[in-house]
Amino acid sequence: MLWNWNTIDSCFLASSWHITSSGMFAGSCIGVILLTMSLEFLRRTGKEYDRYLVRKHSSTPVAAMPTSSRDSDSKDAIASSAPMNSGVGHSGGFRPTIFEQAIRALLHMVQFAVAYFIMLLAMYFNGYIIICIFIGAYIGAFVFHWEYMDGGRSATSASQEPTVCCA
Repeated sequence: MLWNWNTIDSCFLASSWHITSSGMFAGSCIGVILLTMSLEFLRRTGKEYDRYLVRKHSSTPVAAMPTSSRDSDSKDAIASSAPMNSGVGHSGGFRPTIFEQAIRALLHMVQFAVAYFIMLLAMYFNGYIIICIFIGAYIGAFVFHWEYMDGGRSATSASQEPTVCCA
């Protein structure tokens, strides 16, 4: 694999995605931008669904919670029911229902799949496609990560979920 700027006669992911004209390549570039934007949309959707679950749980009366979550003597039961990184302390922690967790897992799986397709496209080392990935990431972040900032009381999505490997 070598860095290239090929347009006509390029092939991506499958033999059926064979570029035979400038129009096809332009359409592919637009598709890559939209695919990358969809990844940012999925990231935001996952965050918003988690926020929805936290709001939903915080409006649920304590009496409706399972006994293991109400038991103040059993710190292990409370700690095991608190989701990681939910922003809810141990005393207010909860575990999503199996249906809610299935939705969370589905959102994660689709996000993971889209991210891998984008990675595979980048591995063709086509300069135009890589630039389109960057453009899609920029536009997607601009549109889908435009969040309310509450003056430093909670971190923004940029600091909560960096894209770098080791942060």
